[in-house]
Amino acid sequence: MRFLIVRTDIRTAADNDIAAAWAGGGRLRDETTTPEPRRQVVHAEDREAALVLARALATVGAVRSGRQRVKVVPLADPDPGQPYRWERT
Repeated sequence: MRFLIVRTDIRTAADNDIAAAWAGGGRLRDETTTPEPRRQVVHAEDREAALVLARALATVGAVRSGRQRVKVVPLADPDPGQPYRWERT
């Protein structure tokens, strides 16, 4: 399985936005609709390599100080073959 390693900026949230999300039971941040701005993107072919790269990116000063974060996202495997091919019996 392939992995995507992303270093992003952390968006700040106003106190009233936090209070509204808390009171309404909703989410403060929804990565599916508004993802955080990307700083760096790296691909890895397996989980071990992805974790090594994520650890390396985590040493960046902005990540260590809490202004950025590192995410490891699994990507779907490529199509293994022709899905509409019927096997003969």
